Amino acid sequence: MNIVFLDGASLPSPMTRPTEAQGWDVREKTSPDQVVRALAEADVAITNKVRLDRVVLEQLPRLTLICVAATGYDCVDIAACRDQGVTVCNVPAYSAVSVAESVIASLFALRRHLLVYRGASTTSWPQSSHFCVHGAPIQDLQGSTLGIVGRGDIGSRVARMARALEINVVFAEHRGADRVREGYMAFDEVLASADALTLHCPLTPQTRYLVGAAEINRMKPGALLINTARGPLVDENAVLAGLASGQLGGAALDVLYSEPPRADHPLLHCEHPNLIVTPHVAWASQSSVARLKAVLAANITAFASGKPSNVVS
Repeated sequence: MNIVFLDGASLPSPMTRPTEAQGWDVREKTSPDQVVRALAEADVAITNKVRLDRVVLEQLPRLTLICVAATGYDCVDIAACRDQGVTVCNVPAYSAVSVAESVIASLFALRRHLLVYRGASTTSWPQSSHFCVHGAPIQDLQGSTLGIVGRGDIGSRVARMARALEINVVFAEHRGADRVREGYMAFDEVLASADALTLHCPLTPQTRYLVGAAEINRMKPGALLINTARGPLVDENAVLAGLASGQLGGAALDVLYSEPPRADHPLLHCEHPNLIVTPHVAWASQSSVARLKAVLAANITAFASGKPSNVVS
């Protein structure tokens, strides 16, 4: 089979050529206007974030399998794939540990103001009249409340790690839900009670702008926001306003609405001392990347043997 990886450079290290590949084309990147030409002779497409919509898929009658090099598959038009008989496989849970550790690391950094005190070590400390420099109030994680939106592999892993640190964990029910399931708390109640809110839900029409100005204003003053899921889950202008007003005490954003962002993106130039923006790498520990590549290869092998695995369509 002919296999094309549309955005191979999105992985930090190359993927080994699958044994089933007669043709193996790893493209560094593929722009929207290049996708049809790139996949014209492909039986299998691998995509991380390159979008495959109905218009594109209808021009690719040879394509039989799409392997998404991620857990989320919002870059693929699933309904169009079903209509055309294209199988879609993802890689579930491969990065749960990496993302969960990133969330916990962000909690430590934000509640203890590590960036602020790192700066103080070179500016204020040498001139200090005492052995230490006090500034932003340092808060323990123990006894704080973490609100989690999404109870899948990553959200559940975050909860286990947080509880090990004696953090109180509450899972948020869907926004606007008529009833609250056992083990969950109403979305607005989580906003009002959590010292930090972390997002681990898929991007859907219902979750787009899940956290906007109204939600931030309902949060506990000085609470933290962490987003390692999808950028459009939050209204970035509302985040900037919340940081400026002090309603948000800090934020850790590993994802933005548009990726890569413009060089003049306001969040990249925000000087708030408790804002951390990272370039969508919470998932990318070495062990996670190794698992991702292994499962991608296994998905192709399973499909070739007639027993596809990790099928989402």
